[in-house]
Amino acid sequence: MTVNEDTFTNWKNREEIAESMIPIIGKLHRERDVTVLVHSRSLVNKSVVSILKTHRFARQIAGEELSVTETLPFLEALTTLDLGPSQIDIGMLAATYRTDERGLPVAEFTARAVAGATGANKIERGEGRDVVLYGFGRIGRLVARLLIEKSGSGNGLRLRAIVVRGGGGEDIIKRASLLRRDSIHGQFQGTITVDEANSTITANGNEIKVIYANDPGEVDYTAYGIKDAILIDNTGKWRDREGLSQHLRPGIDKVVLTAPGKGDVPNIVHGVNHDMIKPDEQIISCASCTTNAIVPPLKAMADEYGVLRGHVETVHSFTNDQNLLDNYHKSERRGRSAPLNMVITETGAASAVAKALPDLQAKITGSSIRVPVPDVSIAILNLQLARETTREDVLDYLRNVSLTSPLKRQIDFITAPDAVSSDFIGSRHASIVDAGATKVEGDNAILYLWYDNEFGYSCQVIRVVQHVSGVEYPTFPAPVV
Repeated sequence: MTVNEDTFTNWKNREEIAESMIPIIGKLHRERDVTVLVHSRSLVNKSVVSILKTHRFARQIAGEELSVTETLPFLEALTTLDLGPSQIDIGMLAATYRTDERGLPVAEFTARAVAGATGANKIERGEGRDVVLYGFGRIGRLVARLLIEKSGSGNGLRLRAIVVRGGGGEDIIKRASLLRRDSIHGQFQGTITVDEANSTITANGNEIKVIYANDPGEVDYTAYGIKDAILIDNTGKWRDREGLSQHLRPGIDKVVLTAPGKGDVPNIVHGVNHDMIKPDEQIISCASCTTNAIVPPLKAMADEYGVLRGHVETVHSFTNDQNLLDNYHKSERRGRSAPLNMVITETGAASAVAKALPDLQAKITGSSIRVPVPDVSIAILNLQLARETTREDVLDYLRNVSLTSPLKRQIDFITAPDAVSSDFIGSRHASIVDAGATKVEGDNAILYLWYDNEFGYSCQVIRVVQHVSGVEYPTFPAPVV
């Protein structure tokens, strides 16, 4: 047998193992509300090739290969345990098992590592929480996709309704079509049917009522069987407490804004300050996509090195609030053609840092340039640190943060020397550290942070909604604090 044949046989064997993992992952998710991860990347509803690619990606951040032959025993061990709702990272289980010196069998090691999700420690499965989307634009449709994707167990978040203004003939058909196909993020993974007579869209078995209203005060959500719901406002029309309070109608318990909040509205970046949300707080903001991109790595750097001052320059993809061709716009430069120009504009992300990191005394300034790409942006974070360090030390630290810290769902890490913006479309992290571009000299560090300003931000929104709804499940093995 030739070397090529050996390589191909090995690939086919790994395909077979990955295929055997799919029903186990699916059953754990449906029956026990357990999401199986590999280095913070979900394996739920993934194909054979996707599972193999997710394992192979581990070499980028962990520095060595991770094979399905290593993780399968841990996955099989999970099936023997009395698990409650949780997220379990079999990649981290395999990695920590490699360095464990106790010599335990895989089954016993796994049982100990996830003990917080078993027996008397496990969380009881709830009835789920109703969610309403107010507006159905770029972020609204991606949030809808994520809610539908995560509804597999039936005990988490349930998208019950979408509120939009009437758009004329075949309105619901056109909106369903935009959910079904997206020029950037691709096809919806599943089936979508439309019932015009009853004004519903059914996506992967989730029946979603489409409610037409021109104003929040027009809707009584209890008339649609909706109760204690979380309403996600992705229109950005109202940003202060007074305006957003209009959503607190019968059937709505909390309001989450997908834009920076004004006044006393808490601006939340999941992973950094979501624990500050008071149980009785009814109105919160998820800040901006750029704020979510820069605050987690800024916190990480401040915790380890201290930060005296900084500047963030965002090179941002164009958005719907710009003009396709030159036309009137209330902003000075955004009226110029978005796909034909680089456009200097403002960003509120730097000033929003103070709300998310109130203990950070460093002055952070910021500016932004909109560029002719439809998605994925990069933030260049230039920091003066409180002590001198080296590039190698910073990269090792941030790699570990992305793997084992409480910020591992927010911060990703990549070493690929040929990475470009389109490679990060669909990233579920708030930001991705580009190791190759990182520069450190003495007390100055410059981080290049990629982020999918649409999908990655939508994932952060979902995490906040899960937290305030009580369906944010613990992750095992527990992150290193």
